[in-house]
Amino acid sequence: MEALPTVETARKLGLLPEEFDRICKILGRTPNFTELSIYSVMWSEHCSYKNSIVWLKTLPRDSPRMLAKAGEENAGIVDLGDGLACAFKIESHNHPSAVEPYQGAATGVGGINRDIFTMGARPIAQLNSLRFGNLNTDRTKWLVKGVVKGIGDYGNAFGVPTVGGEVYFDDCYEINPLVNAFSAGILKADKIARAISYGAGNPVFIVGSATGKDGIHGATFASEDISEKSTEKLPAVQVGDPFQEKLLLEATLEIIETGCVIGIQDMGAAGIICSTSEMSAKGKHGMKIWLDRVPTRQPNMKPFEILLSESQERMLIVVEKGKEDIIQRIFDKWDLHCAQIGEVIEGDRLYFYMHGELVADVPAESLVLGGGAPQYHREYRQPAYYQEYKKFDINSVPDIVPEQIGEVGRFLIAHPNICSRRWIYEQYDSMVGTANLNSVTPSDAAVVNIKGTDKNIVITVDCNGRYVKADPEIGCAIAVAEAARNIVCSGGEPVAITNNLNFGNPYVPEVYWQFVGSIKGMKKACERFGTPVTGGNVSFYNQSTPKSGDGGVDYAVFPTPTIGMLGILEGWENRMTLHFKQAGDLIYMMGEAKNDIASSEYLYSYRGIKASPAPAFDLETEYQLQQAVAAVIKAKLVESAHDVSDGGLWTALTESAIHGNLGYDIRIPTTANIRLDAYLFGESQSRVVVSVKPQKAAAFEALLKERGTPFTLLGSVRSDGKLNINGATVLTVGEARELYEGTLPKYLN
Repeated sequence: MEALPTVETARKLGLLPEEFDRICKILGRTPNFTELSIYSVMWSEHCSYKNSIVWLKTLPRDSPRMLAKAGEENAGIVDLGDGLACAFKIESHNHPSAVEPYQGAATGVGGINRDIFTMGARPIAQLNSLRFGNLNTDRTKWLVKGVVKGIGDYGNAFGVPTVGGEVYFDDCYEINPLVNAFSAGILKADKIARAISYGAGNPVFIVGSATGKDGIHGATFASEDISEKSTEKLPAVQVGDPFQEKLLLEATLEIIETGCVIGIQDMGAAGIICSTSEMSAKGKHGMKIWLDRVPTRQPNMKPFEILLSESQERMLIVVEKGKEDIIQRIFDKWDLHCAQIGEVIEGDRLYFYMHGELVADVPAESLVLGGGAPQYHREYRQPAYYQEYKKFDINSVPDIVPEQIGEVGRFLIAHPNICSRRWIYEQYDSMVGTANLNSVTPSDAAVVNIKGTDKNIVITVDCNGRYVKADPEIGCAIAVAEAARNIVCSGGEPVAITNNLNFGNPYVPEVYWQFVGSIKGMKKACERFGTPVTGGNVSFYNQSTPKSGDGGVDYAVFPTPTIGMLGILEGWENRMTLHFKQAGDLIYMMGEAKNDIASSEYLYSYRGIKASPAPAFDLETEYQLQQAVAAVIKAKLVESAHDVSDGGLWTALTESAIHGNLGYDIRIPTTANIRLDAYLFGESQSRVVVSVKPQKAAAFEALLKERGTPFTLLGSVRSDGKLNINGATVLTVGEARELYEGTLPKYLN
């Protein structure tokens, strides 16, 4: 008879001594190894959110459009009107991608798409938010190439287009890259499939791929710091098969359409144990599961291996008793495994058997978020750097002279954080299976048509981790605001967000302070914009230091609460793009420039000054600006709209010129209180560059004056491709494009 686990066994599985004691109390006995393994994954941060849930609960979660709120289902669902709904979500695959970038990224794409189609939605668009280290290092180049190829190969083969995203580079991500995948799908509002189990006697099926040893303890692996030993954990990285997933998609949507499905859930982190426990807990029923009936890829798999395997392309489905032949027939047609492995029972317990022997007996409720899983109020304290950053004085940095505009402008337009991502997106199929309106005419956010209708979803992912580190509350509010600004500049109406909260070790009080501040900033911004949080993902442990000790915050990644936002665009007439349309159009800046270079790419990278506060930002000013942008678009008064963000006004103007293949002639207003570098390269928020036909200028200005929205006439669009500032040609549009397009190929080809 095998010896029962000890506290030391629990510690090796990632559980705290007090958690081991708690498990013993729940069970009324010492757990066996299989049971302890179950708790180790289900109580990991990745599955239980034990270190974050108390703060996540403070976020706004409701609106008239919400059909599935945060925590209720695999993804949030928003009512689009006319009987249609959109399921969307973002999740991370950071740790797997750090040790095996191709499969780590590919299975991240597969997992997020399963979350969407498990609910009955057909995925129509993907985005990704990526962070890497220094592009000069071989490790970063290897990671970039592997991640991009993994995303491209999986998404292209699966048949869902990647329509946009963001990529940033900084030394803080050298060991811990961030790979966040976003997916959106469309379904009928009255055909939502739920992740639930009830009805004693109803059969439980596992469908899709066979179960192997890949990904075992993957959830635990995702809940610890990356170290030199992480490469030994390659078994914790799953292997994906996009062709199998495509079959699973079609079979899943077909079985949902029959109406015989009680509940269905994707098997992602923690595999069978996660799906059985979460569905059972929600439905207030238990299950009997016979693990020896699970189709496996390897012989002699142990019970805990079958339970915890994170093999991809699998689902757990509960169907009405007597309808077994329907599910069997459909999955046989699609040539997929379909095995009845259990049945629903009264009560709340999960019984797992192997060859007739009971190998685990646990109450479902004790495993899940909001049930018996622990919830911690972690200590947090302000890091020393925060007050140091606030001491930054703009006067300590000499302003540029006009002759330096070209030098700084060239540096920024070719910087890896600002330059074109063409090298990346050309490896993605952006058109397969959808009407991606951004493929020819770019907007600040991706605009995707819902086939057969004149409705469009508008989606974006945004976060500047440098801002968030400088001031978590302001920086995260800016991330929400920029996502909304991108959607508004594209003609859409922001309606809801999903988030991927990437932070360091939550046991480091300074890291947890960053997390708490970010939640506070997100809450305020989401409430003001009316964009509730539909769900998402928390990814802690994105750092490579010991789990305690001074200075842990210095070795974590920038706090990166990535915001994935969904907007709606009804019809076509208000769709707006970012590029200049024709020579002679007037160029305006909506909003006010500030004498501010804090946390800008200019200050951080060109000047080499890392310590400064977040850029100037006021939430109410931002909201009013976005209302004004929406108003001038609806009034048909602007030809283009592009928000001012990374790289400042210079970058916004130059991107509009590059994409329109036109030049510009602008003059910087001579204001005594704003420096030249702040006006051109500062990243103060709440500004948008628009172009206006001369005959509409009077109406445009009148509308903004009526609303009290500040604006500045900067100049006009040129036909000759010259980029002129204050009468001097800084660059030509051809030279700018060469710098803009040439950076990533220079590093990665």
